[in-house]
Order: sequence, then structure tokens, then C-alpha cells
Amino acid sequence: MIAITGASGFVGERLCQRTQHEGWQVRRIVRRAEHAGGVVVGNICSDTDFASALAEVACVVHLAARVHVMQDVSADPLAEFRRVNVEGTLNLARQAAAAGVRRFVYVSSVKVNGEATRPGHPFTACDGPSPTDPYGVSKFEAEQGLLSLAREIGMEVVIVRPPLVYGPGVKANFLEMMRWLDRGIPLPLGAIRNKRSLVALDNLVDLIITCIDHPAAANEVFLVSDGEDLSTTDLLRRTAMALGRPSRLIPLPTVMLSAGLSAIGKGDLARRLCDSLQVDISKTRERLGWEPPVKIDVALRKTAEDYLARRTGDAR
Repeated sequence: MIAITGASGFVGERLCQRTQHEGWQVRRIVRRAEHAGGVVVGNICSDTDFASALAEVACVVHLAARVHVMQDVSADPLAEFRRVNVEGTLNLARQAAAAGVRRFVYVSSVKVNGEATRPGHPFTACDGPSPTDPYGVSKFEAEQGLLSLAREIGMEVVIVRPPLVYGPGVKANFLEMMRWLDRGIPLPLGAIRNKRSLVALDNLVDLIITCIDHPAAANEVFLVSDGEDLSTTDLLRRTAMALGRPSRLIPLPTVMLSAGLSAIGKGDLARRLCDSLQVDISKTRERLGWEPPVKIDVALRKTAEDYLARRTGDAR
């Protein structure tokens, strides 16, 4: 049996569907009772009791986390991230080991590696960590705690670090991007020549399933992506095509774009739009024999179709 935390979330829902379709017994671990069919454990922290969720479980896939937010209003953001992402994760892992769980798959973040790369110099799974924000720091600390625990007690740990995940039901910045493209609003983003790695929801879920029982995955760290990197401009054009909309992109020079956004206090946005962030998945391919099963344009089309269906439904 597989236990999945964050089972009602963006990745968790799809992972539950896929694993059940492939014949796995799945136990959903959820925070609130309104999510039907799951074991309710409440908020995840250092004293959460997972006992009822771990009986007869062979593998835990840990997706639940305090996620990265753009404008964190907490008095001490790092302490809040640590409470859930470090203390809560290690509490779950210790209880899992005590319950006889064989493998613990932890979905971390590429933010452990850092925020940006030089074009042509992608992050690798063997790079030294360089997290820069509280979310990335908390994910790195959780990874280190899990690997230490694996050495102490023998439970296998697998760590997966995804970049931005998109797919049907995506929210946040990717959803906002689709809304702007759908409205046909001209955007000054037609001359950005960076390179960024993304991962489609179905590709991430496929790798997680591979890591559940692949012998070579034990106690390893893997990066994941779609295997094709895009500039921000290319991503906008291909997403617009998937939406059936023209891409109205003004070729404003990147220097001017960055300066303009920084001048109005949007320096973080400028970096996300203009910086490169590439990941090298050669270790994932070679060690696990894994290839992304879904191509970017197919994944973008599925994402766009879901967005358009939801938009039509909301308009009724």
C-alpha cells in the first residue's frame, strides 16, 4: 500500500488517480475532513499523529508542504516553513520508519539548488545546495534530515526536485499567464532569450511512480523536467497557440524590461521572467531508465483545454 500526503492537492490528486489506475492500493492523507476518502491528520507539524495512516503501508509519498508564497506576511517566515516542511516532514518519516514503511519518497524543490543558472550551465543532482529563500532553505533542511534518518535506521529515502509544475488545474503564476494570453493583451515579453526548465504534471507524477519501487532510486536525489527548455518568450507563444489565441508579444529589450520592473518594485518578477533556470536530468534518465512520457506541446494543450473548459463553466 502507498500512503500519499497532500493527496487533495494539485500533484496529489493526479498521483492518486494514476497509482490507483495502475493497481496500487492508495491511502490518502489529508488535513481536513471535507476531503472525502482520506485519513484526516490535521495540520502537519512536529507532533502530528500519523499512526492511523501508516498501518500496512510500504511506501509514503510526501507531497504536503507549506508552499512558496510571493508576499509572505509571517513575522518569521523561515520558522513557519521549518515548522511544517522540516519538523513535520521528519516527524512523519520517523513514524513511518517505526511503522515498518520501506521507502519514503519526498517531493522537494529545485529551489534547493538555487534560483537561477547561467545559460548552458544547468543545475545537476550532484551540485552543492544553494537555497536563497526560506522555502528553499526549509526544503534543503528536510532533505538533509531525511538522508540522515535513512543512514540511521535503514528506511530508503528518495528525493525528487521539480522546477515549476504545470498541467490541468494549475494555479498561481501559470494560470495568470494563461488569463493574460486569453484576453489578447499585448505583453512586452517578446525578446527574452533565457532558458527555463518546466515539468508537466503528468511527467512529474510518472517519475514519482517510478521512484516508488525502482531499486536504483533508494537514497538518491533526482531532478525532473520535460527534457526541453524554453525561453519565457517561447513559452508564451506556445501556450497562446495551445489556447488558440494570437501571441501579442512586444519585443522590448530585456535590459529595459528588467529596469522598468525593478523601478516599480517588481525586481523579483523581472528575475523570474528574464533569468535562466535549467536542470540536467541525465542522472534521472541513466539511473532509472526514465524519459518524460509527455511532450511539452501536448502538456500545454491539455493545460489550455482544462483552463478553457473551466473558464466556460465559470461563465455560465
